[in-house]
Amino acid sequence: MAKLPELYVAVDVEADGPIPGPYSMISLGMAVVGRPDLAFYTELRPISDEFVPEALAVSGLDRDRLLREAPTAEQAMTAAARWINDLRRIGRPVFLAGPAVFDGMFVHWYFMRFLGKSPFNASGAGLDLRSYWMGMTGCEWAGSRKTMIIKQLGITGLTHTHHAGEDAAELAQVFEAILKSRENDPAQSG
Repeated sequence: MAKLPELYVAVDVEADGPIPGPYSMISLGMAVVGRPDLAFYTELRPISDEFVPEALAVSGLDRDRLLREAPTAEQAMTAAARWINDLRRIGRPVFLAGPAVFDGMFVHWYFMRFLGKSPFNASGAGLDLRSYWMGMTGCEWAGSRKTMIIKQLGITGLTHTHHAGEDAAELAQVFEAILKSRENDPAQSG
């Protein structure tokens, strides 16, 4: 039986505060690297009354509308897990974020809290864009910001909107370009 390829799932989260639990993930976007046809987006009903107005403002989402209309966290995470698990027909989903610490913290906590397990893996581990770039290029942390990666790769036409679905698609495009640059550089492909 042939081994299925890894599917890098670019993930972006918008939240109304710095940590899950006291604060809420209010939207979740995912996009498969190299497959713009495979994407997922949901908004989520806030799980607490606490929020940081400045954090909420970043997403542009209306908290009152989310409280009235968005799916519950359990409904949203069930749909997200179903989408991730459906990817297993064509490959092995691997979590990718930039930064993985923030997005991964929310995603893993929400999966564990509302579903009891994560469709990515038990530890919530995955790839961090900046760490991958640092390992690939040998650059320092200061040279690994996504804007710098985009500039170095010569990518144009990307806009970071703070819409989780659009930003996941943007991250997927950046990582696809990184993988292609690695394939085209004999020093990196070994």
